[in-house]
Amino acid sequence: METATALRSSFGTCIRPSNRNDLGRSRNGSIAFATVSNKRFPSFSHPRVGLRSVYFPSNKKRTAIKASLSSDSAGPTSPIAPLQLESPIGQLLSQILVSHPHLVPAAVEQQLEQLQTDRDAQEQNEEPAAPSTDLVLYRRIAEVKANERKKTLEEILYALVVQKFMDANVSLVPSVAPSPSASFKPVDAWPSQDEKLELLHSPEALEMIHNHLALILGNRVGDSTSVAEISKLRVGQVYAASVMYGYFLKRVDQRFQLEKTTKILPEDVEKEDINSNIQQQGSGDERVPNASSPQTHPEVSSWSGGGFTQAVKPSRLRNYVMSFDGESLQRYATIRSKEAVSIIEKHTEALFGRPEIVITAEGTVDSSKDEVIKISFGGLRRLVLEAVTFGSFLWDVESYVDSRYHFVGN
Repeated sequence: METATALRSSFGTCIRPSNRNDLGRSRNGSIAFATVSNKRFPSFSHPRVGLRSVYFPSNKKRTAIKASLSSDSAGPTSPIAPLQLESPIGQLLSQILVSHPHLVPAAVEQQLEQLQTDRDAQEQNEEPAAPSTDLVLYRRIAEVKANERKKTLEEILYALVVQKFMDANVSLVPSVAPSPSASFKPVDAWPSQDEKLELLHSPEALEMIHNHLALILGNRVGDSTSVAEISKLRVGQVYAASVMYGYFLKRVDQRFQLEKTTKILPEDVEKEDINSNIQQQGSGDERVPNASSPQTHPEVSSWSGGGFTQAVKPSRLRNYVMSFDGESLQRYATIRSKEAVSIIEKHTEALFGRPEIVITAEGTVDSSKDEVIKISFGGLRRLVLEAVTFGSFLWDVESYVDSRYHFVGN
């Protein structure tokens, strides 16, 4: 029961198509999060030093990204990312990630140039003048090519995110399998890399991340050994929500750091920071979230002055975000591209599997078929930290790719 209380605030978040009307600040000042649901290609020759094998089946089957394995190592290879890439270019990037990850940016540059060339060529082709079978066929071919470019673009973005984790020497959590009913062993056998993950964020953003962890884990935030039985669907929802939060956080932190460097931060931000520190020192109140609070995204109530407020410590970045007008807040809380949203959905599904959701006649969710996993609170903390970092990296690579191949809508 204590486990359910500690995690109740986080469950109920799901990914859905973005709608500008769904986002923004609510009447009481809270933040509402929502989101949007065979060409030849150049090869890169490289010696397979330290590789035993890299397996790429036909395009009809998925290709797992395999970690490199030296010839004198023992044991099977393990994936370096849970999501398996399917397109020809995705398989190419998978192989480069395995053998020479430092070549990924050059490979991406070349593939983006090819995508741009293909898109320009398609735009220059004129449609048949009169309605005919040729026109229907033309539009169908154009649609298929556009979908192929979109899939390729998604996998390029994902490969760049994986590369950023590899550059930081942080391994991604592998796919989470349900715990056998007779097993008392938690699923989180992965190594703890909390310190490495925290170093990837600015001090101001890290304060917000710690608040995010406190709102999700409650009084278990410092407990890394206790094991809980939790719905895998709900853990997946927390993970996806944390990815979205990391995306939003990196977006506002980037602007905050720029204004701080140029010394144009709003005066109210500095004043609120001082006042908040004084109030915190005077009250010494760091209570955990109220278990009876509504089941919303864990950050929503913390911005509104609701039940979670007293669990949130003051921070300059939080005060800075609260100074946004409604339109700016709505814009920053929106994931910009459908490709980014698709990556979040597919990565989360690769981690936790496709959920089987059944709606009862009363309109409620039937949880009888929901799988349960055993996981420690330290494992949950690791998952949330990775998810926030994944969202932060996704913002970075989305901006980088868009500067070379424009795909983000205005």
